[in-house]
Amino acid sequence: MPSLLPSLLALLCFGAPAAALRGPPAAAGDAPPASPRRAEAAEPWCPYKVGGEGAASGRLCFRTPARGFQCAARACRAHRSPGGALVANVLRNGSVLLQWGPPRPAAGLRGFALNCSWDGTYTRFPCDSVELGAACRDYLLPEAHGSVRYRLCLQPRYAPPRPAPPAQCVEFRVEPAAMRDIVVAMTAVGGSICVMLVFICLLVAYITENLMSPAPAPRRA
Repeated sequence: MPSLLPSLLALLCFGAPAAALRGPPAAAGDAPPASPRRAEAAEPWCPYKVGGEGAASGRLCFRTPARGFQCAARACRAHRSPGGALVANVLRNGSVLLQWGPPRPAAGLRGFALNCSWDGTYTRFPCDSVELGAACRDYLLPEAHGSVRYRLCLQPRYAPPRPAPPAQCVEFRVEPAAMRDIVVAMTAVGGSICVMLVFICLLVAYITENLMSPAPAPRRA
């Protein structure tokens, strides 16, 4: 009967190096590192700094962008800059959402400068200026005064020696809250009046057709 010892020795000699070359098994929680572009694209925060005399002036703040926002006709009114790069979405609650696309060229972009002003009776008054990061594509003005004409200008900032391109400006007027309520009330009342008029016209047509028309005379034999 042949001995099995030479076969076992050969299996151990030739099988061990293959297992050693494969190395230890990967841990269940290990994952390939994400690329810097993916990490930057998934970053939801927009850094900004407000200048002025408000409570948040001079502090670095962060906000989540309003991705996928679309200005509905009944609840929003969109105003565009002459170049079309800056859009001011005036909402019914008095807030204004500014949106803009990525500037060109994108190389060397450091951020954006947002300047605001509004027309008074005899002069123009400045609003709080805002410095935004290079990843920001929108900014929300939480409260805007009614019956006031605003002018907002957005200018990209590049690293030297690249000069800053001209700013994109948009002008709009916020409808006062009382006027918005009056318009909503008048729309509701006007709709009710139209329904009542249609009902009255149908009733008059029915009466004219069935009750007011003369009966046909009987035929003589």
